[in-house]
Amino acid sequence: MYSFRSRVRYSEVDTGQSLSLTAMMNYLQDCSTFQSEDLHLGIDFLREHHRAWWLSSWQIVIERMPRLGEEIVISTWPYDFKGIYGYRNFTIQDGQGDYLVKANSVWFFYDTEAGRPVRPCEADIRGYGNEPRLEMDYASRKIPAPDRYEEQAAIPVVSHHIDTNRHVNNAQYVAIAREALPGEILVRELRVEYKTAAVLGDVMIPRVSQEGTDYTVALCSQAGAPYAVVWFRAGDSERPRS
Repeated sequence: MYSFRSRVRYSEVDTGQSLSLTAMMNYLQDCSTFQSEDLHLGIDFLREHHRAWWLSSWQIVIERMPRLGEEIVISTWPYDFKGIYGYRNFTIQDGQGDYLVKANSVWFFYDTEAGRPVRPCEADIRGYGNEPRLEMDYASRKIPAPDRYEEQAAIPVVSHHIDTNRHVNNAQYVAIAREALPGEILVRELRVEYKTAAVLGDVMIPRVSQEGTDYTVALCSQAGAPYAVVWFRAGDSERPRS
């Protein structure tokens, strides 16, 4: 298991002084990035070998968001490698060790030179270990795009959406999808299925559907093909937008 400690900063909170949804996701992906960098398997290693770990799906369950100034511990560990895929859990805990956030993620290894997924070799995963899977209710990584939806205004992909892979960052898809929902809802769980990487100059069109307290947002190209499908489960209380 790899962990680091932090304190929730003012720049990371929403108008209700809770950690924002985007900041929470950044903590999770920072944690796995820190582990890779500390094992010397990070960005420079992957670029040198024309490889990348790309995210296929998220499932994130939120018990509560930490508050401004709160001390938290962010942890991650792989629990399986199978074929081209790597499976990784994440948690955020408070100072008493209680779980605030639990997450599951599925990644695939990619040959950036050949333009296709490949199986990682032992040198690509050395040091990561293989810990037991986190206890949580696991959902399918597949999320069907809605057949009936309300289409919202197109969102152009701009430079602040882009990360070191020159694609839209994983958390940015969720931030864009969240903006398509009512501002007052409290997100208790979210799932993301990433389908095609959006790049600078692309346009994403949110297609939003609702069923009870569940919302699905397909972020689609102008041709209608989804870049990502994001599913949210709302809670029964209100707070300002994450």
